[in-house]
Amino acid sequence: MIQTVQGKIKKEDLGICAAHEHLSIDLSRIKNDPDTILDDEAGMASELAHFHRAGGRSMIELTNEGMGRDTERLKRLSEQSNIHIITCTGFYKDPFIPEFAQGWDRDQFAAHFIREIEHGIGDTGIFPGIIGEVGTSHNEIKPVENELIIGAGMAALKTGVTVTTHTTLGTMGIEQIDMLFKLGVPKEQIIIGHQDLNANKDEVLEVLQSGAYIGFDTIGKNNYRPDEERIAFLLDFIERGYHQQILLSADLTRKSHWRKHDGPGYDLVLRDFIPALKQNGVTDEMIDDFLIHNPANALAIKER
Repeated sequence: MIQTVQGKIKKEDLGICAAHEHLSIDLSRIKNDPDTILDDEAGMASELAHFHRAGGRSMIELTNEGMGRDTERLKRLSEQSNIHIITCTGFYKDPFIPEFAQGWDRDQFAAHFIREIEHGIGDTGIFPGIIGEVGTSHNEIKPVENELIIGAGMAALKTGVTVTTHTTLGTMGIEQIDMLFKLGVPKEQIIIGHQDLNANKDEVLEVLQSGAYIGFDTIGKNNYRPDEERIAFLLDFIERGYHQQILLSADLTRKSHWRKHDGPGYDLVLRDFIPALKQNGVTDEMIDDFLIHNPANALAIKER
């Protein structure tokens, strides 16, 4: 089963899923940029309608506490849009971790995440379906991030819920894997995020060789890396047999990313990227793995 903001659904009901997105978010506390505030609920519904028309049926929404999480808003949006929305428990990375949790150790992080998974988020009656996005910094893991990642892994082991990570510009992915594996978290319960931002193919291959899932989840952010390079990496990974470990998304976090503000929108992957993959010979079966089967398998709560 998969936990959504409206309750549990069967794996086969998930449909086409955006694996790493943000609908309601506020990063301005750290970024000091109003473009990083998404608080227009009517606008969110309109953007979701574009996604639905393109065939999208599910979305993993990874705005956690400290990033502006609003789970009751997500439930309303899910009811209005007929899109399954999976919300999260977790904290992002330094310096976005809430002040009250800045000095926590792994046990405190784990206890907080387990409590939300088992008892719901506050008094909302809404349960998270994933732990994340928990992250590390560029080419380093700060002490609080070390405790955070280990705490997330401990919670994953206790609850059977998958942990999904943030890697800054794709770095420290294999280090995250090593930390989670040392705890005993199974590969099927790990998604290492933003691996499409890492231009070092050997590093990404090392993560794939671990058996964990990876996120090619910043599609369309050509200011970081052109999509042509993402496609070239994907074609190579497919040829090596890794197509059942890859999830796709666009990771929209700004007003300027929305279609109403002339941005790409949440339908970008379905509208532009998937046709480009097909033009390069990627089969419908493999695309179904990227969009449907891999997210469903990754999100399924594992029996403990």
